[in-house]
Amino acid sequence: MIDTGLKETATPQANVALVKAGYDAFARGDVEGALAGFAPDIFWHIPGRGPLSRDYRGHAEVLGFFGRFMELSDGTFRIRIDDILAKGDRVVVLCTESAQRGNHSWSCQQVHVWTVTEGRATVFWQFQGDQQTEDEFWSTRAQATLSMAIVTGPTTGSPRLR
Repeated sequence: MIDTGLKETATPQANVALVKAGYDAFARGDVEGALAGFAPDIFWHIPGRGPLSRDYRGHAEVLGFFGRFMELSDGTFRIRIDDILAKGDRVVVLCTESAQRGNHSWSCQQVHVWTVTEGRATVFWQFQGDQQTEDEFWSTRAQATLSMAIVTGPTTGSPRLR
């Protein structure tokens, strides 16, 4: 038998239900409900070089991260779940994130990888579809100097500048 490094502490279906409940709560504006499924010491990784890019630890830092991107987007940030896959303690969410900043729109496919341990999300790792474009969108400097709209391409689904 091949060792995948994944622990079987709960069914993949239970892990999917936990993660999906967090997204659903967030979509309703119930941030406390979203945090309820997170371990108190959750590790949250946002890659890149933008103002949101860093590692966050624990509820307080993740809540600060949520507050910051909602502030930057004037509350327009949204996540659409496109698919959810699971094996063992891992849940992979294929999604599309979108937001507006002033006259600028952004939408990009993302991959969110969760680790669930003992019924709580312990690790979140985000992979952007277009890291540079995302960094530019969230960057204050980029918003002041670039005149762009970032939209999803009609046939490829990949981000592009317009």
